[in-house]
Amino acid sequence: MRRMTRDPLSLAALAALALVTLAALFAPWIAPYDPDAPDAEATLVSVSRHHWLGTDTYGRDQLSRVIHAARVDLLVAVGATVIALGAGTLIGAFAGYRGGWGDQIVMRAVDAVMAFPAFILAMGITAALGNTITNVVVAIAITHVPIYTRVVRGEMLKAREMEYAEAARTVGNRASRIVLRHLLPNCVPPLIVQATLAMGFAILTVAALSFIGLGIVPPQSEWGAMTAEGAASIVSGEWWLVAFPGVAIMITVLAFNLVGDTLRDVLDPRMRGVR
Repeated sequence: MRRMTRDPLSLAALAALALVTLAALFAPWIAPYDPDAPDAEATLVSVSRHHWLGTDTYGRDQLSRVIHAARVDLLVAVGATVIALGAGTLIGAFAGYRGGWGDQIVMRAVDAVMAFPAFILAMGITAALGNTITNVVVAIAITHVPIYTRVVRGEMLKAREMEYAEAARTVGNRASRIVLRHLLPNCVPPLIVQATLAMGFAILTVAALSFIGLGIVPPQSEWGAMTAEGAASIVSGEWWLVAFPGVAIMITVLAFNLVGDTLRDVLDPRMRGVR
C-alpha cells in the first residue's frame, strides 16, 4: 500500500475507484433524482445548477443515471471476474498439477475458446441466451475463464517441481490438499493482477454490448446504453448525453488498468526497485 500511495498515478487511480465504488453503493442516497423518472418540462436541458450533467430526451437527470449506472457496470464486472477467477483457477490448477492427457484436453479446449475474439464470443452468447444482467455476466465470465486457466496452469507447472511440493507429496498428502493448500497460494499474485485488469475489460465489454443493444436493456441505467441513447443527438448539439457516460467509462477502466499495472510491479519480485 505504501508503494502504491507514493505513486501519484496509482493514488489517483485508487481514489477514482473508491469514488466510483462509493457512488455505486450509496446511489439511492446520493442521486438527486429518480434515474428513471421522466420530466416532460425538462427534456434535453443542458448542464445547469438544477441538473449538473443535463437531462436526456425524456427529461431524466443524467447525473442520477450515471451514478446508478455505476452499480450495474461494477456488479457485472465483479460478478464476471469472480466466476471466471474461481472456475479458471480450479481448472488451471488441477490441469497443471496432473499434466498428461487431462492437461492436453483442457488446454485444447482453452485454445478453442480463445480462437474467438472475446467480444464476438460474448456477443454471440448474449444473443443466444438473452440480454439480461445474469446472461451478460455469464457471457463475460466465459470469455475470461481461459485467461485465468492459462495463468494458473503456467504457475502450477513451476510450483509442482519445487521442494515444498515434493515434501508435501512425500508425507502422503492428497493431490487436492497439495494443490489447494500448498501450491495454489503461491499462484495468487499474478491472479490478482489479471483480475484487476480484467475488471476494466469487463466494463468495456458490457458497455459495448449495451451500445449495440445486446447488453443491459433500457430503461435500466448503464453507461454503454446511455451513450447509445445519446449518440443520435450529437449532431443536434446535445453533447452531454454522450460525454458524461463516456467519461465515466474512461475513468473507471483507466483506473483499473493503472492499479493493475502497479500491482504487477509490486507483486513481481523482478520489478522491485525499478520505481
